[in-house]
Amino acid sequence: MLTHVEVTNFKSFKDTLVFDLTKSKSYEFNAECVKNGVIQKAIVYGMNGSGKSNLGLTIFDLIGHTTNKHSGVHLYKPNYAYAGSSKDTLVKFKYEFIFENVKLEYSYTKLDYDYLISEELSIDNKVYLSIDRSKNNIAKIEFSGTDSLNKRIDNDKLSIISYLRSNANLDKRNKVNKIFYAFLNFLDGMLYFRNLQSNDFVGYSNSKPELISVGIVRKDKVSAFEEFLNSVGIECQLGTKDNDLYWIINETWIPFFDICSSGTEALACFYYWYICLEDNNVSFLFIDEFDAFYHHELSKKVVELLKPYQLQLILTTHSTSIMTNDLLRPDCYFVLHQQKLLSLPYLTDKELRQAHNLEKLYRASAFMGD
Repeated sequence: MLTHVEVTNFKSFKDTLVFDLTKSKSYEFNAECVKNGVIQKAIVYGMNGSGKSNLGLTIFDLIGHTTNKHSGVHLYKPNYAYAGSSKDTLVKFKYEFIFENVKLEYSYTKLDYDYLISEELSIDNKVYLSIDRSKNNIAKIEFSGTDSLNKRIDNDKLSIISYLRSNANLDKRNKVNKIFYAFLNFLDGMLYFRNLQSNDFVGYSNSKPELISVGIVRKDKVSAFEEFLNSVGIECQLGTKDNDLYWIINETWIPFFDICSSGTEALACFYYWYICLEDNNVSFLFIDEFDAFYHHELSKKVVELLKPYQLQLILTTHSTSIMTNDLLRPDCYFVLHQQKLLSLPYLTDKELRQAHNLEKLYRASAFMGD
């Protein structure tokens, strides 16, 4: 699981932004939101322009060069580096993970989205992969079973991670190799999306984006989707024609998105990806502005739907109505402000308890930090 992220000089982040998921507290309620001290379910707040969307892009930047999943490159280009930096200022990323109680660190630098300058991967504090193309194109590869592997990587768009993935078949009985493959599997299961008809996403699937309505039909989920909409208060009857989704109103068939409200459109996008969770292959889910078009009761319902799944979940929102201990706990609510990202207990001197009204405290500016 992901435990720590750092980024410098990326998008709106001029300075180093740190997202630390290990700073949990000892709350006894909603215990499923934390696993072995690592936060599993989190909701991030912040003013417009604070960088919530860029936080998601930060976490998912590595997908484009370490996996064959959909990279969402259009979300990164142009303006990849911080606009106020010089052209030769590097963008820096650092990620920390825990697999089987072993720490894995992966860091890299780029000049822009495509070109990797340096990379380093360590497991249990020992470096197993590294390359610094500002010096030469010779990689350090220390995994067991890679002695005969060519260490020269001239393609500066090719990650050392992808190179090893494609050119080595490591013995998984070796503990270090096993941790490396756990890392790759985690990356393959990461998914970012936004609740829009355009179906912007990063990771998980190696297919191109498709129309949401077409995808629901293709997955044979029309009846289930109709039931889902009715369960959240949208009374309807749906049908399919020409491999697309339609409303059926008094025997009149209308293309689904022709008369959709923004909220229903967002629900369709959510449902399209929600059904992917049934296979238990999603390891990490980030939904940006997940409830931008929802009524507050629906926002709460969506969080309740997502909580039981055994995956890490990060949601961004402006909705303070779901900042409640009934859903999560204080250490799972984060505020992004002035390029600092901290959970509520670290933004106040007050001891937060289950009975506290977090929304009321937030609206009263109790979580301003320093």
